[in-house]
This record gives sequence, C-alpha cells and structure tokens, in this order.
Amino acid sequence: MAAPEGPACSRFAVRVTARGGADRVEGVVDGVLRLRVTAPPADGQANAAVGRLLAAELAVRRGSVRIVAGAAGRRKLVEVDGIAPGVLRGRWPGLVV
Repeated sequence: MAAPEGPACSRFAVRVTARGGADRVEGVVDGVLRLRVTAPPADGQANAAVGRLLAAELAVRRGSVRIVAGAAGRRKLVEVDGIAPGVLRGRWPGLVV
C-alpha cells in the first residue's frame, strides 16, 4: 500500500544508531537515511532526538516530524509535513520517498 503523500508531506525510512557519539545525518544507504543520535534508546529519548535532528536539518517545526512506524526499532518510518518528496530527494540523493 502506498504511503499517503501530498505535495507538502513525505514519508521515508531512517535507520538510527542511538548513543552514536553525535547528532548527525550520515547519508543514504540502499534508499534509507542513516542517522546517529547521542541519546540512549530508552524512554523514547532516541526517537525525540531523531525528531529534533530531522526538524533542524529540514528547517521545519519539530511537530512536523513524526515517527509513524518502528518506534521501538532501529529502522523507522518518518513522516514530515511541509516538505515535498522532490525536495528530500534533492537534499539526499538516493533516498526512497
């Protein structure tokens, strides 16, 4: 089933390394955006750090970034309001949106 997307909403997969030493985007591998966050994977701290990192990287409000699947795992499905899929593909070539 295709993800519901509009011109200002995008969904994409991320792979997160918690306690990764720094909050940063590492790039795209096999269509998935790889992220590192310093927060531990307990009590939703890493998920919150993912939201803050992506919001800052994409210059959107923190509330515009949601984890819609995979909150308990390393691989997550993220939805971002206010960013068109083409913008994401231009920023991170190879990202499957």
